[in-house]
Amino acid sequence: QVQLVETGGGLVQAGGSLRLSCAASGGTFSRYAAGWIRQAPGKEREFVAAISKSGGTTYHDESVKGRFTISKDNAKNTVYLQMNSLKPEDTAVYYCAARISESFMTDPSLYDYWGQGTQVTVSS
Repeated sequence: QVQLVETGGGLVQAGGSLRLSCAASGGTFSRYAAGWIRQAPGKEREFVAAISKSGGTTYHDESVKGRFTISKDNAKNTVYLQMNSLKPEDTAVYYCAARISESFMTDPSLYDYWGQGTQVTVSS
């Protein structure tokens, strides 16, 4: 069973950048596909980006395509989300999630393991 811990959130001005990290422990992370999901206050959780277990295949939601990039370093047991050109509507708690799977998943309900979340706030 893998444990996930997100770091890297914070307050940033619109147009700025942040890099989120998700460190995994307790499992062979190379067996896990991973994803980033966010939830803004009063809203449903929203898929952001996903990556296959090898890191070779990625998928980004249209709302973040061209601005966010997901990556995975199995040697470091870590998944990253590089966020550029941030907008106020990106403000949310960002969660890292994982599941033992060959390919990536875009449905948050399919993930078995979740981190505690990290707050990202983008000011206008």
